[in-house]
Amino acid sequence: MKPARWIAAVLLLVVVALLATLWLPRKPGPVEPAATPLGWRAQLELLAGDGIGGADDVAAMQARFSDPWGVAIDAAGTVYIADAGDNNRIRRLWLDGRVETLAGGREGFADGQGSAAAFHTPSGIALDRAGNLYVADTGNHAIRKVSAQGAVSTLAGNGEPGNADGTGAQARFNGPMGVAVDAGGRVYVADTWNDAIRVIEPDGRVHTLAGAGIPGHQDAPGAQARFDTPTDLAVDAQGRVWVADMGNRALRRVGTDGSVTTLPGELWEPMSIALSHDGVAYVGERQSGRVVQVSPAGHVVALNDEDRGTRLARPAGLALAPDGSVLASDAASYRLHRLTPLAEGQTPLPAVVGPSPDDPLPRSQGRWPLRPQDGWHEVVGTLGEVRGNFSGENRHHLHGGLDIRGDVGQTVLAIADGKVSSPSATWTPGRQAEGMSLDRLDYIHMKVGRDPRNRALDPRFTLLTDEDGRLERVRVRRGTRFRAGDALGSINNQAHVHLVVGPGGYERNAALLGFTNFVDTVAPRIDAVFLLDAHDQPLRERRNGRVRVPREGAGVQVVAEAWDQVDGNLPRRRLGLYALGYQILDAAGRPLPGYESPRMNIEFNRMPPQDEAVKAIYAPDSGITVHGSAVTRFQYVVTNSIRDGLLATGLWQPGELPAGDYTVRITARDFSGNAAQAGRDLPITLE
Repeated sequence: MKPARWIAAVLLLVVVALLATLWLPRKPGPVEPAATPLGWRAQLELLAGDGIGGADDVAAMQARFSDPWGVAIDAAGTVYIADAGDNNRIRRLWLDGRVETLAGGREGFADGQGSAAAFHTPSGIALDRAGNLYVADTGNHAIRKVSAQGAVSTLAGNGEPGNADGTGAQARFNGPMGVAVDAGGRVYVADTWNDAIRVIEPDGRVHTLAGAGIPGHQDAPGAQARFDTPTDLAVDAQGRVWVADMGNRALRRVGTDGSVTTLPGELWEPMSIALSHDGVAYVGERQSGRVVQVSPAGHVVALNDEDRGTRLARPAGLALAPDGSVLASDAASYRLHRLTPLAEGQTPLPAVVGPSPDDPLPRSQGRWPLRPQDGWHEVVGTLGEVRGNFSGENRHHLHGGLDIRGDVGQTVLAIADGKVSSPSATWTPGRQAEGMSLDRLDYIHMKVGRDPRNRALDPRFTLLTDEDGRLERVRVRRGTRFRAGDALGSINNQAHVHLVVGPGGYERNAALLGFTNFVDTVAPRIDAVFLLDAHDQPLRERRNGRVRVPREGAGVQVVAEAWDQVDGNLPRRRLGLYALGYQILDAAGRPLPGYESPRMNIEFNRMPPQDEAVKAIYAPDSGITVHGSAVTRFQYVVTNSIRDGLLATGLWQPGELPAGDYTVRITARDFSGNAAQAGRDLPITLE
């Protein structure tokens, strides 16, 4: 072959080979996952649960849970839920919307298939690559394993609390709440009341990675590090463990060598965590009810909050779905939610959040929290009253419960059977607002778990002291049970028990419980009716005994200063009202069209979550710190609205009526239905 032809043939072969690389199908390689978007806006969707406690395995929206905590999702999209409370079972939500029980159903400690197995307050859960589910069985102080077919076995722990490394049943945990699994099959445990991070190797050996059984906040290697009530964890691709360190209000990270660091970002009691492939954390905050995104740089962005009407009562478990959405269990609302990204410019739809108003109240059977429980005790504070603070602010917050007077040192008693759900069931030891959460009831203003001499009441309460012997905290494990009549503490120097029904942001009126021998035949009293303009300035000018009201302007606020008492109150006692509204009457005293019935804008049946609610419902001179006054003043702005946990502001528009004489009439009622009879009317002239 001539050189020229040989060269041409070679070039032709090269061209054919190059074209073949373009035309022939390629073997697919690994696809790099997209970077997690930062700062996205969320739509909160309801996945399952009707907001009423129960155990119904039915279609998702009618399903009922008792204490839905940990959540996990497999590659097929099936969602697993650890349902504690009275259910003590592992549930799963299929793609077709069915909820069913995979294993468990009674409180106890037993391995077995399906319903033959027993759990005690299961909390965090995690899936391995084979589809096995690992469960932090808090009340059994053990880590359990559940196969995809529902076979339950115990991986480590033996049902007794303790703090010991070892193999399988030789190991001891103390109320573990969080669990995670890495690619190699290692199981990581947030050993909550040992304040430590533990590891279960594939061969069953348990050892401590970081922490040493003592609460604190210290970044250090291994046993020198300190955690405070770690409740959940996740493992990243590098094998590092991210920890929701609730008591320290921090996100911590543990290296493979056991070294602990605190990550940037300000958090409000982080209790649950999910982690993206590229180190973006999603954290559920116990105190705020938010799910927040924490970037690698420590920037914290809330996906939901109370201002948007999407506050969760207790975001106990999080899981990241393959599509980037976040699953969140709301344990105190008996619901499961999904947070999905909104498109640019898209407006979020109203969300269904919080426990249902139809959820039954605790079964207190008329008991009081003091002896005699079937006697009579003085009520000295009601839901929705205006409260100041110690800094002199007269409208700081709304009173969230019912106050029952008692003597300092008197024993506080449980009014209903209950099980501790919150991992932070007690707070502020030694301070005036010290209290305890038991199921759906909070008992406040007491020495929790202690008699007047600060001695522990029983072993369910663990008293922790500092090096000088001073009390630092009182711990009560999640899953601890109390019976009605059990002692919970002793009244502190506030000389009353503050009783709250329902989770924060969703409190209900404790008067709905009903109390033995409670009698209220006293009608509320109205001290004044007056008007404010849109800028809180009073309309004082009068003509012929009538307040002059301009028809022009942004509108008018109608205010009623009123208070109440119940039978047996001391003469100085002033209580808030339950419901208020107003009417507009013509010159002859007839209600105008649209005002045939009072507009009952205020009804304190359920608390709103917004902090600013107190300034919407009460006029500026309300409260107990007004000009040094020792008497609480309740000045209700009845043109604003609060009912069923919802808050709205509004103004009366005089410009919608012709000039002339009218009367503003107030309706004011207490919880028992007694209505004020005198001082209801304010004569006005529209000009």
